[in-house]
Amino acid sequence: MIRTYIELFLAFLKIGAFSFGGGYAAMPLIQSQVIDKYGWLSTKDFTDLVTISQMTPGPIAVNAASFVGNLVGGVPGAIIATLGVILPSCIFVTVLAYLYNKYRNLTIMQGVLSFLRPTVVALILVAGIDILLPAVFPKGVISFAPGNIDVRIIIYFIAALIAIRKFKVGPIKVMASCGIAELIAEWLW
Repeated sequence: MIRTYIELFLAFLKIGAFSFGGGYAAMPLIQSQVIDKYGWLSTKDFTDLVTISQMTPGPIAVNAASFVGNLVGGVPGAIIATLGVILPSCIFVTVLAYLYNKYRNLTIMQGVLSFLRPTVVALILVAGIDILLPAVFPKGVISFAPGNIDVRIIIYFIAALIAIRKFKVGPIKVMASCGIAELIAEWLW
């Protein structure tokens, strides 16, 4: 069993160290480790893993590590796999924080940060547009013809924007309210 724990830790350490780009980018690496290399999951089980990892709160790779670790080695396996997947990020962020604190007053560091701020804003904007467009145009075609626009989504978006910006309602309350509104709308229609 100790060998299994070591394999779990090393497999998810590799996933944590080399899965750049978020949870979806990590899926092929997770698949290669848990199906191809170690055979801990079948392809059907991996599909369940992806579904459960998306449904539960938290990063997909961490949820996957907990799921696979628990399946293979029980609660200790879940803890070991989760530690393996988060350890590279913890080390990386710690080193970055140290370097930032040490060199934050350098002119070049301020230049890099001033360059990165608008870049981060642009990345967030693009991600928002990538989420908003398929929601507003569910048929996949950006057309303002009748039937191509989901008007309810636009109403939710505008209401959420007003609630957050004008009335300072917290985002969790806004998301819950929009979810409840959609459930009621689905029930009525």
